[in-house]
Amino acid sequence: MAFFFFSLGVFVLLSIWPRVRCSDYPKGAIETACRDRYLLVTTQLSFAGNEPRFEAVDADGVHPITKQYGSECGYMFSILPLSGHAELRASYFSCHTDNQDDEVFTFIFNLITAASGVETTYTVTATCSLPLPWSPREVSCEENYMEVSMRSDVSCLYGTTTDAWTAALATAHSSATSTWQVMFQQEGQQLIPMSFSEARELGYVFHLTQGRLVFRSPYTPRSVMGSVSMVNGSLVEVVHPILFSRQRWVVMMVDWIVACSTNEGLYDGVQLVWQTPTLLSPLVSGLSGMESSKITMGVDGQLLDDSITEERGYSLDISDTTVQISIPFNAAGGYRKSFVMDNMYHEFYVVRLYYEQIFLDDCGVETRLCLHRPMNTSLLIQHLSIINQTVLEDRVFTVYLGNLSYDVDLVAVKLNGHNFTILEANKSGLVITMVPQPDNTLHAYILRVPFEDAVVHKLYSTEGLLQFSLDINYTLVILPQEEPYYYLASVVAQFNDVFPPVFNGVCNEKSISFQMDHKPFDYLWEVGVGRYLLTPNLAAKWGYIMQNDSKSLTLEVPLFSVGYTYKDINLKQFYGSFEIHSRLPKTFEVTSSLAKACLFQTTEVIVCSTEGVVTVVTDVALAIPGAEPNRTFLLDSTCRPQETDDTRVLFSFGLHTCGTRVQVDHQHVTYENEINVEHTIQSATEPFKTRDTASVVTVRCVYPLSDLYKLFAYWRFDADSPGVGTILTRVPVKIFQPTFPPTTLTTTRRPLTSTTTSNTGLSPGREMPGIHPRAKYVKVFSWQMNQPKGTT
Repeated sequence: MAFFFFSLGVFVLLSIWPRVRCSDYPKGAIETACRDRYLLVTTQLSFAGNEPRFEAVDADGVHPITKQYGSECGYMFSILPLSGHAELRASYFSCHTDNQDDEVFTFIFNLITAASGVETTYTVTATCSLPLPWSPREVSCEENYMEVSMRSDVSCLYGTTTDAWTAALATAHSSATSTWQVMFQQEGQQLIPMSFSEARELGYVFHLTQGRLVFRSPYTPRSVMGSVSMVNGSLVEVVHPILFSRQRWVVMMVDWIVACSTNEGLYDGVQLVWQTPTLLSPLVSGLSGMESSKITMGVDGQLLDDSITEERGYSLDISDTTVQISIPFNAAGGYRKSFVMDNMYHEFYVVRLYYEQIFLDDCGVETRLCLHRPMNTSLLIQHLSIINQTVLEDRVFTVYLGNLSYDVDLVAVKLNGHNFTILEANKSGLVITMVPQPDNTLHAYILRVPFEDAVVHKLYSTEGLLQFSLDINYTLVILPQEEPYYYLASVVAQFNDVFPPVFNGVCNEKSISFQMDHKPFDYLWEVGVGRYLLTPNLAAKWGYIMQNDSKSLTLEVPLFSVGYTYKDINLKQFYGSFEIHSRLPKTFEVTSSLAKACLFQTTEVIVCSTEGVVTVVTDVALAIPGAEPNRTFLLDSTCRPQETDDTRVLFSFGLHTCGTRVQVDHQHVTYENEINVEHTIQSATEPFKTRDTASVVTVRCVYPLSDLYKLFAYWRFDADSPGVGTILTRVPVKIFQPTFPPTTLTTTRRPLTSTTTSNTGLSPGREMPGIHPRAKYVKVFSWQMNQPKGTT
């Protein structure tokens, strides 16, 4: 049995923080950290661009760290878009590191960035002291290489079998020289000695420090001298070099071996699972037992204590044959990456596992095994969660959009076809709030939209069903590339037994009163008169008496106010009706109405209907005392009153009949006729009686010209709104003069009561567009002469 011995002296361990000298770049853009066995250099992709590069610098020059060169020289470089940075892990025994007594390590790198399209080089330097003493043997299983370092004062034989060692010893004796050589042991193959330079050409690096021997090997297929075997259900890659040299009559041999578990792990739909042999054969082959062992797990190159792993839900199960590590999907310490494919939201979850195992062989020699292994799920279709959190009593849609990874942002929403950015939505009275989820790796958004908002669709049925609906199109972007993704959702809120307001009407002597008791959903409807919305201002303008409080609405409408319609007019009475209704604000659809008709006594009325018929009731005796109503007629003397009493007449005639005169100006059409009275007079000088006539009343109807669109096309009267009626009387005279032209009479306008239709409700001379029924009514007050009856 042979052994290899180097006197290394005494280690002086330094426990100081790393000294880092960085210049010419923003603070935080590049950071360094000394870990147990390597230096970590990180740079933000926002600073360095998407494809940064590193170069190692030493006295011999600059050495680009490519993929192959990194695996040979102890550098692991990776770009991590999930976390938005790139990182370089450099072994303390990497090729271009200044090593002082295996205790202090100085690194110099160049970082080449191209964030703005122009390459820029930054120098990064760092010095690390050894934070943890070296074990006699240390194995590092990096992502792209395997590395083992050994102290030379260990006298126990590592990992050899009798047959293998005998064959190696025979080959060494026959070919050993004073120069160190290496043989790679492979099962079933002859050992072939080669120089270190020949091994270097194959990608293997041997390095002698002041106190340790270092060997580094890439993984297969580059590792042509290695082998992959299955150990307790796990793939293990092994490279077994043996170093030898002849010093006079003594052959010195070092049996070197490095082995790493290469399992990538698997995802079982719930968690990521990684497995490795409890004893990594053949790293520990030939040992009769294991006195003690310590196994620890971590992530991102740092070990975690038991309390943290338990809090995160990690599990570490150790049996006699295997070690199994399980990490739940989306557990803290991992990273989720989102992307869009065919407008479907996909993602995968990545954990960068760090594993350490320490064991003692039966010689009492400690071996430390450190392993870096990234694990990720398969490609997953991510299902966002939509939760309708709406509370009907709040009358606000509350919609929760959850299960969003941290690299997904909401930038806009489309609500029933209306587009809003997040800022526009919040300014418009909508509320969009981002809320983190408990593990801080996911977040959600809550959208709040009041039922009464204009974007909400409202549907009401006569069965009393009221439905509010909202179609939502979320616009999400995947960072950092801002790739868009659209997600659709719909929410509906429904109320039952919802009916429009109900009115009650009561007839008064000179008015009609309405009352409506308020209900919770009355705000969904408008109360209207004709096409106009009933407001306090409108009520005051049209002479209504309106009271509205939290319990009820009352409205008293005086006779002849705007909105009345009339029928069955005679000298004694007529029907006046007034309609009040509720309607939907957006469509103006009338959902309920009450038309209350009441019987009123007749005084004087003029009606200018939309069909071109005028109906007038007037007292002719007020203009000419003693005039006989049954002897009245219009300009066409064949047009006689339909009804008379002692003083009043009732005429009804078409505006194109009975000699009616018409006059057109730029805005109006005026129709005018006269009520004449025929008198028989006894002359004082003649022995016989004569007959004469006097114009008593002028009847006038004025229509807006724009309403009479069929007047000239068809010579058929058809107005959109009633006309404004006026009754004009002449100054009353005592008697008629029989034998000479009558004294010229001056025309005087008779004072009228309030004119009422749903259109105008104005006294004659004040005109408004019509809005309501088929007629215009003007009440005329009884007109008294300036002098008492019976005086001249």
